[in-house]
Amino acid sequence: MCGRYASSRSPEDLAEEFEILDPRLERALPPDYNVAPTDEVYAVLDRPPKGETEVVRQLRVVRWGLVPSWAKDPSIGSRMINARMETVAAKPAFRRAFAKRRCLVPADGYYEWYPTEQRTAKGKQRKQPFYIHPVDGSSLAMAGLYELWRDPTRADDDPERWRWTCTVLTTSAPDDLGHIHDRMPLLVTPERRDAWLDPASGSEDVLDLLVPAQQHGLEAHPVSTAVGNVANNGPELVEPLPPEDLPTIQESLL
Repeated sequence: MCGRYASSRSPEDLAEEFEILDPRLERALPPDYNVAPTDEVYAVLDRPPKGETEVVRQLRVVRWGLVPSWAKDPSIGSRMINARMETVAAKPAFRRAFAKRRCLVPADGYYEWYPTEQRTAKGKQRKQPFYIHPVDGSSLAMAGLYELWRDPTRADDDPERWRWTCTVLTTSAPDDLGHIHDRMPLLVTPERRDAWLDPASGSEDVLDLLVPAQQHGLEAHPVSTAVGNVANNGPELVEPLPPEDLPTIQESLL
């Protein structure tokens, strides 16, 4: 799964990297090195601006955890942060969004936890977090879906009556990452982004884009267990552990 990631780029940087034509935002998000479920995040999508008919590439602020349009309670979103690539086209919670509301969720990198042979003072298995990111410093373009949910408790003229939410698709991890976790975000390469985002393409048209994640260009390094606490945030969370802490971790990975 993908349950935590880092997102520190500015809207201006994302607009350039993802060729966004309509970068207007009601507000910019601060850099976040510990993005967690239900947090507000950036999403790239192709959609007509309000009151217009022509589709343009936009940068939106959405909440991570998809709330289907038919949901009675938005709290369901906390359980909908990921959609499996293998079943997304058929699952009731995701199939409508998969047909017409696909997006990209930009990230600097993401975290996964590896279960080691070590035990905590309370006897629980110790899990070591790893930060996985592109070697070249580019953004990850995680395949996502977005949805709009109408809040029935709000008036028609309430600007908060529509809730925008998203989910991240996952796929099997390649061998060099699979020893850490068997799943990872489905990544969309630049040459496939236009087709993935095009709302005119239906489910059948984009099934061919559901391909295994890129097999190269990513690296992983162990990071501080501080990332496990959502209250912790800052660039130090993505920094590699100091050399003196590496031997024990390396032994656990053998």
